[in-house]
Amino acid sequence: MNALSQSWQQAWLTLGQLLYSGGWVLVLLLVITALLSSLLLERYWFRFVSYPQLLINYQRRLMQKQSAKHLQAAYWLSLRCDMELKLDQHLSLIKSLVGLCPLIGLLGTVTGMIHVFDTMALAGSSDPKLMSAGIARATLPTMAGMSIALIAVINFTYLKRWSSRSKLFLQQRPQHLAKGNS
Repeated sequence: MNALSQSWQQAWLTLGQLLYSGGWVLVLLLVITALLSSLLLERYWFRFVSYPQLLINYQRRLMQKQSAKHLQAAYWLSLRCDMELKLDQHLSLIKSLVGLCPLIGLLGTVTGMIHVFDTMALAGSSDPKLMSAGIARATLPTMAGMSIALIAVINFTYLKRWSSRSKLFLQQRPQHLAKGNS
């Protein structure tokens, strides 16, 4: 148990050092990453846990509806629209956050470079070691933003394609409605 506690302390220390070396922008990226991760996890939960049950209920409700033909079509359209809204829920926010990550990373690089040049101007020195350490520190947020965006865009693309395929499936008219309109 003590080894596990030491491992957690070391991990937190390393994370703290990383956040300190990247500046305030890395903290902002960490918050965005937490939000992005929670939205992606929610979509995966919906995809593998909630949606199959919703689809069964959707199909069951369609088969139970015994109204006039025009009411059946309206009821089917209403249910389908509800399902499509649930399929697209949070995807636009995820897409926006994915695009925001590299931009925030670039903001961190710009502010880091300004800090490096200010430090060099105040010190009156153009020491290459000081400059290279500052540049490395300044580019850390860009690397983090690009890495987060890359991982998130892969997940977003998977979820978006699944959502599109599911909507195509839902757009097929149920068999009992197609027979009634023939």
